[in-house]
Amino acid sequence: MSAVPTGKRVVSGMRPTGALHLGNYHGALRNWVELQYQYECYFFVADWHALTTGYEDTSGLPQAIHEVVIDWLAAGLNPGVATLFVQSYVPEHAELHLLLSMITPLGWLERVPSYKDQQQQLREKDLATYGFLGYPLLQSADILLYRPAFVPVGEDQVAHVEVTRELARRFNHLFGREADFELKAEHANKELGGRNITLYRQLRRRFQEAGDQAALERARALVESNTRITVADRERLLGYLEGSSVTILPEPQVLLTATPRVPGLDGRKMSKSYGNTIAMREDPDSVVKKLRAMQTDPARVRRTDPGDPQKCPVWELHLLYSDDATRQWVNQGCRTAAIGCLDCKKPVIERIVEEVTGMRKRAQEFQDNPELVSNLMAEGCEKAREVARATLDEVRRAMHLRPQ
Repeated sequence: MSAVPTGKRVVSGMRPTGALHLGNYHGALRNWVELQYQYECYFFVADWHALTTGYEDTSGLPQAIHEVVIDWLAAGLNPGVATLFVQSYVPEHAELHLLLSMITPLGWLERVPSYKDQQQQLREKDLATYGFLGYPLLQSADILLYRPAFVPVGEDQVAHVEVTRELARRFNHLFGREADFELKAEHANKELGGRNITLYRQLRRRFQEAGDQAALERARALVESNTRITVADRERLLGYLEGSSVTILPEPQVLLTATPRVPGLDGRKMSKSYGNTIAMREDPDSVVKKLRAMQTDPARVRRTDPGDPQKCPVWELHLLYSDDATRQWVNQGCRTAAIGCLDCKKPVIERIVEEVTGMRKRAQEFQDNPELVSNLMAEGCEKAREVARATLDEVRRAMHLRPQ
């Protein structure tokens, strides 16, 4: 068996919707850029997920994937640090999805909060398909295939990760059983050596009796850093911490990340479906034109009318882009009508133009060399497949689908 990864791996994906906008950047991508230097990161373009709601016409998918990858690179994702790949190029995603589908109760999928919500929001589409019902299961396979410690999400996505945790728990319970498991785990503990033997037992007891999560993390680190034990014994000890089975698919933890609301040009959340976006690589002149016309506080009909920044979507952009001094100037000037709406917008326009200009420059190299993008993604896919194959080997062995 291969070793369970250390507690520093992160996995996340993004549907290929074409060129990304500032809402995508601040909602997820900016966090990814920071995480890549703190964790071992795997980021993938979720093209199969795009089919769950858009299977009728897939002709634009290759170009949409290409645009998303360029936006990732323009935002600062570094393929020399993070592993970037396309979901469908790693067929192990589909195999694990199939195997997990064999043990997943139908009710688990039907109760996912977004299942009925999206059916309501996308009523014009035919979503009476297994693909749509089973997309949380595919999402779980995407995650568990890389056996990460964390999945970075906003609060509205926590429920999806919990489904993944439940599936991992169920899989380990069904297929992680081993004859004389406890005896073998206790024997493995003795191989830790010295004080580690006692420390492991103390930490295990603290977690199992009091639910001490910090003790669990310390115990995992103790086991994973020990070079004296075999891979099989390492997995036994990791499984013994939480129950009475081998941990084949570790339960990932939620890594809550800041997901600020980015207002669109009409004040609603920035979204392509609303047609109110600013693209990450939009032409600067277009950015200026759009922001100058952006809605403000409806109470400010005339220049001399005082306003309320809390009722103005431009204020939300100041919270993202402006420093404290600028915010104070805006707050005071708006409420007293000392500044007009165009005055208020000027610092935001300057900062956003600066941001998209930087992204456009970083993207140019990749736009001029599409083969470079293809090569980078091919390398990322091969790295991802190495990890995915190792996981599938263990899953198949546990399910008796391969010779022992």
